[in-house]
Amino acid sequence: MSRALPKYNKRRVAIIGGAAAVALSGAVIAGSALAGPSSGNGATNARTLAAPGTITCPDVASKLPAIPATAKAEVDRNLALLQTQINEANTRLVNTVGQGGPNFVQNAILGPLKDKRVSTIDRIAISIGRTAAKPQGLDALAACTLNAGGAAAGTGANSGATAAATATAAATAGANNSGAGASGVGTITCPDVASKLPAIPATAKAEVDRNLALLQTQINEANTRLVNTVGQGGPNFVQNAILGPLKDKRVSTIDRIAISIGRTAAKPQGLDALAACTLNK
Repeated sequence: MSRALPKYNKRRVAIIGGAAAVALSGAVIAGSALAGPSSGNGATNARTLAAPGTITCPDVASKLPAIPATAKAEVDRNLALLQTQINEANTRLVNTVGQGGPNFVQNAILGPLKDKRVSTIDRIAISIGRTAAKPQGLDALAACTLNAGGAAAGTGANSGATAAATATAAATAGANNSGAGASGVGTITCPDVASKLPAIPATAKAEVDRNLALLQTQINEANTRLVNTVGQGGPNFVQNAILGPLKDKRVSTIDRIAISIGRTAAKPQGLDALAACTLNK
């Protein structure tokens, strides 16, 4: 019996040790399972807390006068476009959280959105004005605002990312400004529209000239913005925040030129191909 006890004790120790190992393994697995969702929820919550808010714009439909039947389809189409523009801006707001400097939202989202709305609202006014009194002052409804809802202060994980992006943009801007002549931001060049126009009726000349001058003003403004935003945003900043909005403005302005000529002569076609501009380094 004295020799049997050690064998029994060994088996007992082995059994107890195995049970302990299984229990420890189960604890590790359970801990990992608990840690996994907790970590995921933390990331999700951080993203939720860092939600940038939403963009809100003045309502245009409620400010319109009676719409002539001949203009209704075009007005409705442009009213729908206004909503599409807001939806796209809100999507971009979410997709670019943490990008650019402190003025990124204004420069890359709200500013271009206002430009698009000015053009769309102007088309609505022109549509109504063809057969009724053209509504005035609608451009005051073009500017939109960011309704941050307390979230734009940068809470959660993205606050650090935003701060880092801001610091990087500031450092880059400083480096570029230290040698502005050598930084070579380039200039924006656009196809010439005036040389592609047919004979302009006398009744349209004033409006055409005004819009041709506006095309040049738009290029000048874009070149100024190009210089003032050196170092901001990511690799697509110039395309998204300057060249894209400039093209939208030019499409609307060129369209007004074609409409002006088309009231008393054949409306020129294909001018929209002249809208896109390029960055000449």
